[in-house]
Amino acid sequence: MRILVVGAGGVGAAIASIAQRRGFFAQLVLADVDVERAERAVTCLEDRSRFAASHLDASDAGAVAALAGEVRADVVVNACDPRLNPPIFDGTFAAGCTYLDMATHLSSPHPERPNEECGVKLGDAQLAVSQEWAERGLLAIVGIGVEPGLSDVFARYAADHLFSTVDQVGVRDGSDLVVEGYDFAPTFSIWTTIEECLNPPVIWERERGWFTTAPFSEPEVFVFPEGIGPIECVNVEHEEVLLIPRWIDCDRVTFKYGLGEEFIAVLDALHKVGLDAKEPIRVGNVEVAPRDVVAALLPNPAELGDRMHGKTCAGTWVTGLGLDGAPREVYLHHVVDNDWSMREYGHQAVVWQTAINPVIALELLASGTWSGTGVVGPEAFNAVPYLDLLTAYDSPWGLEERSPA
Repeated sequence: MRILVVGAGGVGAAIASIAQRRGFFAQLVLADVDVERAERAVTCLEDRSRFAASHLDASDAGAVAALAGEVRADVVVNACDPRLNPPIFDGTFAAGCTYLDMATHLSSPHPERPNEECGVKLGDAQLAVSQEWAERGLLAIVGIGVEPGLSDVFARYAADHLFSTVDQVGVRDGSDLVVEGYDFAPTFSIWTTIEECLNPPVIWERERGWFTTAPFSEPEVFVFPEGIGPIECVNVEHEEVLLIPRWIDCDRVTFKYGLGEEFIAVLDALHKVGLDAKEPIRVGNVEVAPRDVVAALLPNPAELGDRMHGKTCAGTWVTGLGLDGAPREVYLHHVVDNDWSMREYGHQAVVWQTAINPVIALELLASGTWSGTGVVGPEAFNAVPYLDLLTAYDSPWGLEERSPA
């Protein structure tokens, strides 16, 4: 397998770092508009024989297709922020390659009733062309990070092996990570965090389909494992709610994130003064997007690993009837300790936890264990070999039985 990874930021660099320990691919090219950043990521690897760096303007679908052809890529992995999804997705299709991303095309809120009805949903444009990909014999796996991604795999595993009837699938994300030396320092891209947290969250119910609520709605206290403990979680817009109901028979799907009061207060303040806006405004003689200014002022999350401590947990809470017909409630989870990920890989926990999942998917595609055509989510595939590989990568997952409410 020959792989082109588009984007050499935190996640792209971590993909290369994780992949170098596996033998399933012949070459991995790390491409970025800042070629020096891609070169630095490759230089940091212990085994550089299968890796190369290249320049790429990912906003140009033609350039994506041309580079994929030049390096003879079988697979293109999109490790950029979702603003660049359309040209990378289209360029991959033009090149005739398999496509993977960790976040789908962006949404647009309903123009009149944003907190009640969906407008353009996350990933709509990609899923709408599934037949076109299938007709060319091509496969696109959308949302194959940790959330979405591993959380969707957990949902598939629960539906196939733990439950006879699934009532609710609730993705729950929380951490006790702290960053020393900063009053406010997000552990993941602030641009993406603002996008998903301030957009109207989507909920799916069997009788209603997809609908929206106000940001930060339905707060609940969720107890996370491995000492992280209770954290208040709120509704946030996320891909799992758009993907899971398409492939898994259930009654309700939600996504809730443990943001914390301070983080929510900062996001609210940014929104009130318009600093969350992503459209450029004129300031003097230049045009700049307010959200880009916020991102520029804050530290790069990928470079905070040596100041971070604690654990991050991604997981899927499922309720319903077990295989014996009795009520059952479980939480399938994956916990990463930042000190471990920094010591073992040199990447902070949130970035590393995101990056390991596309690497696992690539290995399953290389072996033929996962295959298919069209545009699909991770829950469209067999979860068992995926979870087996996750453990083989020295990053085991957990299953916690809980008392049914």
